[in-house]
Amino acid sequence: MRFVLAFLFLSVWTLRADLPPLPWAEAEKAALPPGEPGRDYTPTVVPNGQRAEYRVVEGVKVFHLEAEPVTWEVGGGLTVQAWGYNESVPGPLIEVAEGDRVRIYVTNHLPASTTVHWHGVLLPCGMDGVSGLTQVAIPPGETFLYDFYFPDPGTFMYHSHHDTMTQEGMGLTGMIVVHKREPDREKRPDRDFAIILQEWRVDVGTARPNPQEMIDFNVLTMNGKVMPATEPLVAKLGEKVWIRFGNLSATDHHPIHLHGYAFKIIATDGGWAPDPSLLTPETTVLVPVGSARVIEFLADNPGDWVFHCHMTHHIMNQMGHEFPNMLGAQFGELEEKIRRLIPGYMTMGTTGMRDMTESGMPIPPNSIPMWGFDGQFGSTVLGGMANILRVREHLDSYDDPGPYHFPEGTRALPATPKQMEQDGIDPN
Repeated sequence: MRFVLAFLFLSVWTLRADLPPLPWAEAEKAALPPGEPGRDYTPTVVPNGQRAEYRVVEGVKVFHLEAEPVTWEVGGGLTVQAWGYNESVPGPLIEVAEGDRVRIYVTNHLPASTTVHWHGVLLPCGMDGVSGLTQVAIPPGETFLYDFYFPDPGTFMYHSHHDTMTQEGMGLTGMIVVHKREPDREKRPDRDFAIILQEWRVDVGTARPNPQEMIDFNVLTMNGKVMPATEPLVAKLGEKVWIRFGNLSATDHHPIHLHGYAFKIIATDGGWAPDPSLLTPETTVLVPVGSARVIEFLADNPGDWVFHCHMTHHIMNQMGHEFPNMLGAQFGELEEKIRRLIPGYMTMGTTGMRDMTESGMPIPPNSIPMWGFDGQFGSTVLGGMANILRVREHLDSYDDPGPYHFPEGTRALPATPKQMEQDGIDPN
């Protein structure tokens, strides 16, 4: 009887002419069949990640998220004891089409109660996932059901909304992509990537993230990995590329800079630009905390292009935060004298962070030194929140094609004396 009354109330609310329509009313009325990948949309690629599995039951997509402790390798041998969904940090991508109705079961295998909030999705208040306000928190060992429509295409996120600082800080996050139903493949992106940005405090030699940290985060990840463990993004020359960024870091906004390209910021988690042709081209997209941004560009510049957070300490790894400032220090004969007492001793950091990437010295257990991506010409001295975009003219697959082959005359090389003389350059 209660369900009948609730339905009648909802129907009366929806039909009242003096009230705005509910955000999901049109999707509920349309009752579209479940969107199908390939037919209705091009699936999103999740570097280093996975999509959430689902089954269709009577026209509804049914998902199952399990919140649980997860042992997760961030990269380079650093393993953290985190909390995640379905054995993954961040959790698997929930990928649907606009108008899809979902039933999402959430089972709690954590030692604490939890909820799931569907960040940016316009849905009934009772499905919002805020403990104490819209629902009872899910106790350990229990399973709750969320049932709603995804009314709008867009890029959204999901995360715990119970003891939020602790549970997000331990890794309970994920992304949601709701595709526009677009049968015309020419109007879709050719490559559609999703990347969630996170920051952690993991003290050297430990494995448990510290969710109480508010200032100095020393592990900065894209889809739960630090460079060079990040899986490169691969595109073919001439393809239209989207990259969706979501930021569920604790306190830091992330200005993500892409080399070699200008792009348009075509969407946020609040909606889409009505006319992208009017947008200002950018080379850096600021992704604020709790927000999503979608960029679009034509892959017209072949090569290996790094993209990274431009907060320079966010492209350092754990141990880069632990060393004193030794830059410019002069030791004279002191270093040799110390080596007589401590064989193998070397002073690091006097000329910059590169020393720390090449020392070869033992490091504390379960920690990441200040290392970087090893390219074909050496180390980038760049790690943390960074990755590589590989654009190639010819591709048989989207597997990592390896380092770029530079056509002759297109790479920076040492200047010859003849060149300098010709152009009037005196290096002395």
